[in-house]
Amino acid sequence: MKIANEVIERGKRNWSRLPKVLGLSRKPEVAPDERQFSAADVKPLREQIEACIAQRGGQVSSSQQAARLADQYRGWGAAERRQFLELLLEDFDINETQVREALQAASSVTGEELSNACQALRKALVPDRAELLRQWTLLPAGVKFLVDLRRDVIGLMKEDPRFKPLSTDLKLLLASLFNVGILQLQSISWKSPAALLEKLIAYEAVHEIKSWEDLKNRLDVDRRCFAFFHPNMPEEPLIFIEVALNKGVADNVLRLLDTSVPALNPHEADTAVFFSISNTQQGLAGIPFGGFLIKQVVDSLRHDVPNIRKFITLSPIPGFRKWVEGEEGQSVLKTLDPKKLKAAAPGLDAAESFAAYLKGLDWEHPDTIGEDFRLLLRGLCARYLTEAKRGNGPAALDPVAHFHLNNGARVEQINWGANLTERGLRESFGLMVNYRYKLERIEKHHEDYLHKGMVYTSSQVKALRTKSVAARTRG
Repeated sequence: MKIANEVIERGKRNWSRLPKVLGLSRKPEVAPDERQFSAADVKPLREQIEACIAQRGGQVSSSQQAARLADQYRGWGAAERRQFLELLLEDFDINETQVREALQAASSVTGEELSNACQALRKALVPDRAELLRQWTLLPAGVKFLVDLRRDVIGLMKEDPRFKPLSTDLKLLLASLFNVGILQLQSISWKSPAALLEKLIAYEAVHEIKSWEDLKNRLDVDRRCFAFFHPNMPEEPLIFIEVALNKGVADNVLRLLDTSVPALNPHEADTAVFFSISNTQQGLAGIPFGGFLIKQVVDSLRHDVPNIRKFITLSPIPGFRKWVEGEEGQSVLKTLDPKKLKAAAPGLDAAESFAAYLKGLDWEHPDTIGEDFRLLLRGLCARYLTEAKRGNGPAALDPVAHFHLNNGARVEQINWGANLTERGLRESFGLMVNYRYKLERIEKHHEDYLHKGMVYTSSQVKALRTKSVAARTRG
């Protein structure tokens, strides 16, 4: 055996020297994600795509070819995937010449000829790649493949805006496939399959689930969890919402998630607190169904726990700190009386130094910060949530605020020291907000926000917004 091993080792050494003996240089190892197609590889790949689009050999053959392309894509590295997506983007886009000809034809005819010309224009505006995307929808795992494909395109688009048309094509297709009418609402409990519970832990995007004990606490008798599923993706939750059954409005997320607090008897609860909503599929970004989830969850809770009278969120404010420390926050601060601003923030010289002043406060112990300053910061937060807009449109600048306001909620309460985690302090100085869904007002609130940018608030938040800290200081 020893002699045999020596022979094998000697053979390995001789084989490793063979390239040098023959005058060849050994190719360096290439990481899987860095492998790229050669020009010779791209040609047959293009031919495969063309065969699918033209349906050469009939629909069955075309479907099989599309399935092979999908399997190949799953096995490629990042660089190869990018090359393939660039091929779809550049070589299988709309034919600009055909579009111009169709436009010219439509501009010079009337009546039935105009109708025909419009049909031709509509056809010319559809990129060639749309047929391949459609064929992928028909595969057994095609819907999930398209979701993951768009995830990859979105990732590329962050660095290269050229990919936006391909992302738009996929978004339009996925929006039709993920119509809320076919999505299925499912309740998740501690008795749900372990694989699903593991995904709940992995996908939680708002408040990290730190352990199985933490998860069990979130699925206790005084908690509820719901998720939307697509019939073609039965094992993948698309979005899920976590709910706490509570006595009154919850104003601190750490207390809400404290595993040492005994579970509340659901029959003693009067408020449903939505404390986490997580989208799980990056490829479905921009396809709205979260609002429909909330409405279905409200209906389910009203049926199962009829003693619940109030539906409210405990939500993060992810853009607040950046806004306060930026130019817009500075502009708002300059509208306040300088003397009274200084009285609320002792040591503050001017509005321009407010960001530096904030960094010097003890955010680990927010209870040590004066009441007047708390009122000032909560007032600024109220103005941020109700006044800060995206560009010149009606949409709220804060993404979470936009989500809930667009779904018909109102701004109910702004809570001090509500989330003292590293993320909570980094995003909003630990502030959190309650949005309330008043069932009889949801539709009006939604319409007024959508068309007028109107933000409804409670009287408490309205006072925070309109009365500056000046009314509470001695200056």
